[in-house]
Amino acid sequence: MCTNIYNKLFMLQASTLLFLKNLAANNNKTWFDANRKIYENAKADYLNFVANVLIELKKIDTSLELLEPKQCVFRINRDVRFSKNKDPYKNNMGAHFTMGGKKQPSAGYYFHCQPNESFIGGGIWMPIADELKRIRQEIDYNCAEFNGIVSTTKFKKIYGGLDASAKLSRPPKGYEENNEAIEFLKLKSFTAIAPITNEDLTSKGLIKKVTTHFEALMPLIHFLNRAVVA
Repeated sequence: MCTNIYNKLFMLQASTLLFLKNLAANNNKTWFDANRKIYENAKADYLNFVANVLIELKKIDTSLELLEPKQCVFRINRDVRFSKNKDPYKNNMGAHFTMGGKKQPSAGYYFHCQPNESFIGGGIWMPIADELKRIRQEIDYNCAEFNGIVSTTKFKKIYGGLDASAKLSRPPKGYEENNEAIEFLKLKSFTAIAPITNEDLTSKGLIKKVTTHFEALMPLIHFLNRAVVA
């Protein structure tokens, strides 16, 4: 359960966004160390925000009952070992709300805070081969149900539809082109995202907006987890 150590705030502080903006322009250890106190304040603000989102999210999704705020947030340090980009820090703060915490491979809800590039979304991104196979099978067996989930007025109004940027050009192995679910089965990720503005981030309506967006995703999250969670 979320404890009462968190303040009941409904938005992020402008100082948190300013820190991320300045970090993007000064992504190096020297600057970060000199501004560590500002970072710690921004980190605390974001964790407090995540805690309050989680309080509201648990009211509509009981599968998250045991989730704690610290299980949702990501470290700001980047893993640069296998990346051409050697910037040591992320220019964003992210939070993944899913059963068992952010390290679990299950579908979940995601909030991304980055000045001018923030978004609300969720689903499951690039599942490993076995999980992808199980998701495709679940969609194939329950095509009408899945289509109904991503075709609701609320889902389409908020997200437009599923993100189809990662998609096969041909049917996956074992499926025919005339399969009624073929366009879904070609997907390599099953996610939906909706952008939000800098003004949204510091608005008193932020948590309500996030909760509304997540509620529209919940049927999709539960469908996907039915396939991947043992």
